[in-house]
Amino acid sequence: MKGRVASGVVHIVGAGLAGLAAAVVLASEGREVRLYEAAGHAGGRCRSYFDAELGCRIDNGNHLLLSGNYRALNYLERIGARGTLIGPEDAVFPFFDATTGQRWVLQPNRGRLPWWILRQWRRVPQTRATDYLKALALRRAAPGAVVGEVLDPRGALFARLWEPLAVAALNAGVNQASSRLFWRILVETLGRGGAACRPLVPRTGLSETFIDPALETLQRLGAALHFSARLRALDLSAERVSILRFDGGPVELAAEDRVILATPAPVTARLVPDLVVPERYSPIVNAHFHCAAPPHSPLFVGVIGATAEWIFHKPQVLSVTVSAADRIIDLSAEELRSTLWRDTMAGYQIPAAPMPPVRIVKERRATFLASPEQLLRRPRAVTRWQNLLLAGDYTETGLPATIEGAICSGFTAARCVLSHELRRREAMRHRARPRATAGVQHRRTQKANLMR
Repeated sequence: MKGRVASGVVHIVGAGLAGLAAAVVLASEGREVRLYEAAGHAGGRCRSYFDAELGCRIDNGNHLLLSGNYRALNYLERIGARGTLIGPEDAVFPFFDATTGQRWVLQPNRGRLPWWILRQWRRVPQTRATDYLKALALRRAAPGAVVGEVLDPRGALFARLWEPLAVAALNAGVNQASSRLFWRILVETLGRGGAACRPLVPRTGLSETFIDPALETLQRLGAALHFSARLRALDLSAERVSILRFDGGPVELAAEDRVILATPAPVTARLVPDLVVPERYSPIVNAHFHCAAPPHSPLFVGVIGATAEWIFHKPQVLSVTVSAADRIIDLSAEELRSTLWRDTMAGYQIPAAPMPPVRIVKERRATFLASPEQLLRRPRAVTRWQNLLLAGDYTETGLPATIEGAICSGFTAARCVLSHELRRREAMRHRARPRATAGVQHRRTQKANLMR
């Protein structure tokens, strides 16, 4: 731990991944950090909890990291949790087509040169090497173009790879999802070769990987953690935030204090006047079945042509995710249970069996809609108030609303605080130099006068 730097307190509101990432960076740099969270726990949408109905611990959602998500891996290194991830040694993505019963494994090679598309056993069945090169059209797409307009939706590659990846990464249907944002995803993953595409998942749970080690790190670094602290309002002058008004009472800010709002977009828009944020959202549905997977099952399976899209094999649980779930969000829990259990049995080749206990989780506003129009509404980290910064997966990171995007936003806000302090110190040194030079010149003049 570095020694405390006399540069004011950094007040971070929101202990989701964005807030935790900012807090970890700043505390490790010796800043005094106070972290506030409205709930009684940290993590936001990325956490684990014990479900009394199922009688086991589950994640509130399913998140897949790739080895190329360098910001998320940097965060895990900082909190000593990199070793809590597990995954195959190579980039392997098992798929199952529910309409044909066909199974295959997508296997990009490690290097950046994509020679894997020349090997039939490595690529998607019924596709040719030239089909993959057509994805370069995304790079030249107009800012307002969506994935379904730029890529040909009639081919096998679209149905079996591009569409599942786009929907999962952007949480938007291909007729809404920004083609430019999808291109950014492909550049950072498949564009960097299989070495950047190894799938990684928490060995135990989301909290054990992303949240608990971060809280332990912050406590070790001396950060103050305040839970059940709901921020109701900000006192804003023309230039700065002066008071944070929590339910438990006001917090007055000193001249050098800084504030990072790492709250959800609707909350931030309520607190900050005239702030433009994304206003349309996309839902996600998850189903957690309390049952064991067959021996030697893969960590996950992508499902084509069914309601379920991705099924994850976790301790004591098979967990299903359906992104951009507008079409099923209003179905009853009973309908979702039977449909998603049928897909799970097919995906993991489970013999016909009674449905195990299941928890259905619907998130109607899981992420902002990653459409070209909504991307224009993403705010930058810096605001017009000198001591106020924003963080969150909805801010302008150039990434979708994923773990990587949330952590990136926290890192960006932290860098803004650190660079501001650096500029302030340089300015102080610059202002001090003329006085020192004048003092030296005065002494030289006195000495010259004495020698006359």
